[in-house]
Amino acid sequence: MAMSPFASDDDDGLMNEINMTPLVDVMLVLLIVFMVTIPVIRHAVKIDLPHASSQKEDTKPAQINVSIEADGTVLWDGAKVDDAALHQKIAAAAQTTPQPELHLNADRKVQYERVAQVMSAAQSGGLTKLGFVTDPAHH
Repeated sequence: MAMSPFASDDDDGLMNEINMTPLVDVMLVLLIVFMVTIPVIRHAVKIDLPHASSQKEDTKPAQINVSIEADGTVLWDGAKVDDAALHQKIAAAAQTTPQPELHLNADRKVQYERVAQVMSAAQSGGLTKLGFVTDPAHH
């Protein structure tokens, strides 16, 4: 008598079919779990949220134009000022909210020392926003 499992067809040691019962049991359990959880997921809580306007607030800070002429004269928004008045105007502008931007426009022939003095006055007065205005057309 051969001990090979292939010796006879009526041997019960061979498994020639897949048992579907555990697979069907697992599928039924999953189906029940999903049927229970789906109504919980769809449950909505109504909340009264605040409404915001979609319009953008345009609060641009004011601009102060300071020009330095070729002879060193300082113009505050077109009006001629001396150093004492310049310090007073810078201190007053630094106290406003929002703080204005200082646009500095210096002549090409002015000494750099004069530009540095105006910049130092702006910094010591408390102005933090300083921009340089240039005219690229004049070379």
